[in-house]
Amino acid sequence: MIEIKPSLKTVLKRLKLSGILAALPDRAAYARKARLTEIDFLELVLQDEIDRREQTNLATRISRAGCETEHTLEAFDWDAPVTFDRDRVRDLFGLGFLDRCEDVAFMGPVGVGKTFLADALGHAACRAGKHVLALRADTMLKTVNQSRADNSTEKVMRQLLAPHLLIIDDFGLRRLDDRQSSDLYEIIIERHRRASTIITSNRSVEEWIPLFADPILAQSAVDRFAHNAHHVVIEGDSYRPRKGPQNRRAESKPERRSRAVKR
Repeated sequence: MIEIKPSLKTVLKRLKLSGILAALPDRAAYARKARLTEIDFLELVLQDEIDRREQTNLATRISRAGCETEHTLEAFDWDAPVTFDRDRVRDLFGLGFLDRCEDVAFMGPVGVGKTFLADALGHAACRAGKHVLALRADTMLKTVNQSRADNSTEKVMRQLLAPHLLIIDDFGLRRLDDRQSSDLYEIIIERHRRASTIITSNRSVEEWIPLFADPILAQSAVDRFAHNAHHVVIEGDSYRPRKGPQNRRAESKPERRSRAVKR
């Protein structure tokens, strides 16, 4: 084991490169074995630090985004018995819609994968270095309303307007009151063609307007969002029951029987 001098540790810490320390002995041993030049060794160590920082930054972006950690494109069940425009969805994961400041609406009944796909797009955006924020619609509107108690509304609104991608999940579960209608209108209008928004809902876009307390605000907000959005309608039965404990036990029994037959 190669011993690292205290003076080197101090220098690396002052340069904010202390992350190098953990892998430095192994890298030094590898450099000797591979007979790397001093310049090649330095490049290798610095590239390790770049990779480490990128992974740390990605983990931070995903954590702050609020997306479910297991909801990624790689984990999506493409064999699930639901129907939607799969080519359109795959194209969305190219993230061109973010560069064009376009929106996305995932619509369909409960349990067909709307939130999963929205979060997966959030993960993809985080990996591309984008600022993402994911919230349930009721939580978002409640947070804005509560901010009025301590005069932090402007700060909260900036937090909602700033992300490259804002994901509003489960919109349309309840009718909006006057204050909520005004707040949602403000968010949609201010983000329109400046940043991208994803909305998931059990209702079609046409059913959103009656949810607002003010039909004029509703028409203005929904019209802007709808004409700038990719509409993805998902149809099918909820596949959540098949993920439950009872079904997993049922699935495991035939597997054990098949192994017994092989023996």
